[in-house]
Amino acid sequence: MGGQIDCYLDIASLYSYLTFLDLTRNRDFLTAHSAQVNFHPVLLGGINAGSGNKPPWTLPAKAAYGVHDARRSIARFPGLNLQLPDDLMSISHTIIPLRALHHIQRIYAPSVFETCLHYLFHCFWAAPRINLTRPENVAKALSEAPVGFKGEEVKAGAERLFNGEEVKAIMAAAASQEVKDVLKATTQEALERGAFGAPWLWVTNSAGEAQPFFGSDRFHFVYKFLDLPFQDVALLPPAEQEKQGKISKL
Repeated sequence: MGGQIDCYLDIASLYSYLTFLDLTRNRDFLTAHSAQVNFHPVLLGGINAGSGNKPPWTLPAKAAYGVHDARRSIARFPGLNLQLPDDLMSISHTIIPLRALHHIQRIYAPSVFETCLHYLFHCFWAAPRINLTRPENVAKALSEAPVGFKGEEVKAGAERLFNGEEVKAIMAAAASQEVKDVLKATTQEALERGAFGAPWLWVTNSAGEAQPFFGSDRFHFVYKFLDLPFQDVALLPPAEQEKQGKISKL
């Protein structure tokens, strides 16, 4: 029982965001079962290029289906205010915030890194959307990131994760060759572990065996591989539905 989940994700990936939410909301249970979670920012465009994959919206049939799949997946998180962009391609090159996150991950406490990651996901996907391809917008988002962000509306006067000097230092580091190389190496690591998209999960069980998992809806397979107790999807009989008020009798 237990092990490690290494999650490779990109801010521009909706299913990376949903995977992040799923793993963090179950973090206490995972920790209790001795399962560690690590998040690794990667450039999805680099993974697509390196694996020969193409974004799903470039294939009309996948693009049409994707609207339904996204709506259904988002509905698993009540209260999550997301807005699908009209032109994802134009804002999907999130290389600057990904580099900033790598610097933050190396310098600050894990809780600061994950809070910042959550807030940048929120900035990208929630209305009003922030175009994180522009460095001035990334700096603004970092300066506004609140301590303890959990997806709620940010209140005026909330304590911020970073002060002005820290934001300047983060942005400078994000432009450095050292941090550029870290993002490149992490993306290459995901490719070497078989990634062709995001989120890509590399899961190691307590016996040291590792397997890849792809997507935000494979946790029943992940938990089974880690030998963790979980409740799988189960179809209920009509009588059980009546008890729960799911069926009204005529």
